[in-house]
Amino acid sequence: MRLNNLKTIVSENRPIINGWLAIPSSYSAEIMGHQGYDAVTVDLQHGMIDFASALTMLQALSATPAVPLVRVADDSPAQIMQVLDAGAYGVICPMISTPEQARRFVSACRYPPQGIRSFGPARGLLYGGADYPHHANREILTLAMIETREGLANIDAILETDGLDGVFIGPNDLSLTLTGAASAESTHPEMLSAIELVVSHCRLKQKIAGIFCTSGAAAANRIAQGFQFVTPANDVMQLGRASREAIALARGNEIPTTGASGY
Repeated sequence: MRLNNLKTIVSENRPIINGWLAIPSSYSAEIMGHQGYDAVTVDLQHGMIDFASALTMLQALSATPAVPLVRVADDSPAQIMQVLDAGAYGVICPMISTPEQARRFVSACRYPPQGIRSFGPARGLLYGGADYPHHANREILTLAMIETREGLANIDAILETDGLDGVFIGPNDLSLTLTGAASAESTHPEMLSAIELVVSHCRLKQKIAGIFCTSGAAAANRIAQGFQFVTPANDVMQLGRASREAIALARGNEIPTTGASGY
């Protein structure tokens, strides 16, 4: 089976730089996959992407060096199994607040006896290789999103889930829960405390700590804080930012700093 390069990167204590796709386009996916990202995530939760589009995007990513990942809409085993069968080499699952939810998520990613994943890898065989079924349980990456007070309270139990590779903070939802305002770069004391809690507990449990960021500079700051998996904005944010900068430069204006906060 094709090895999951992300697990090698983690074992070498290097950060994973992850691209993020919200626009349903195989061409965009192909472009992003060739830019140097370690992984690229197809977003089925808040992106404008259905399964048919996601399939073509995963196919496009397969021809690039980036590891193809998917953020599913929820912890429904059916969708998790479907994106894995379509060739995703890892799943990011939103709104994991309890150890029971974490176990349900991981179980859907693992073939028996480690889990309940139904057999039918389809594109998994094409991308991963003929021996995919024998090694998929080892290679598929699983990241549970921490976005609620309950998730923070249960962080240790969630991280102890057998087969879970790590957690991924959804900063806007977590900030909204903790402070009443969605802000991916919030400096509110409760948010700063939550960030430190997750990073420190991931370090103790030797699990991946991931987070969505608004820019490359913000991602660098998160790596300095101890995060091992960072997403420096998504395609929508990058397209908007590049367009605003180009327009401002063409008109001789100051480059604007405002824009979408991401998700």
